[in-house]
Amino acid sequence: MCFFLVDTFYTKVRADKLLGPIFNEAIDDWPAHLERLTDFWETNLFFVNKFKGNPVRKHQEVDTNNNRTIDSLHFGVWLRYWMETLETHFRGERAALAKNRARTMGTHLFLKIFENRST
Repeated sequence: MCFFLVDTFYTKVRADKLLGPIFNEAIDDWPAHLERLTDFWETNLFFVNKFKGNPVRKHQEVDTNNNRTIDSLHFGVWLRYWMETLETHFRGERAALAKNRARTMGTHLFLKIFENRST
């Protein structure tokens, strides 16, 4: 489930006019990135201890590398693709959890990016 979800979602993100350039510039090795994010979502949806990393720091770096221009529109487009992917391919409790976790994570990352701008 998770790899299909992540791969399908990022296919949309990579092709998007707003998000694609940011993600394609930030990620050198897409297969490794997809694997890492599959681990992230398996950890968050199935409560297994697979993901090791610091998403806040990574997203702050991406914002810095993009002249601190990441804003709510970017997160809105990201979330729209996530919801669209889930609604097209998944149903049930885990799909609802994936939607809620993405909303929470997006809000958290958005706030942490802006906090980082004031340091």
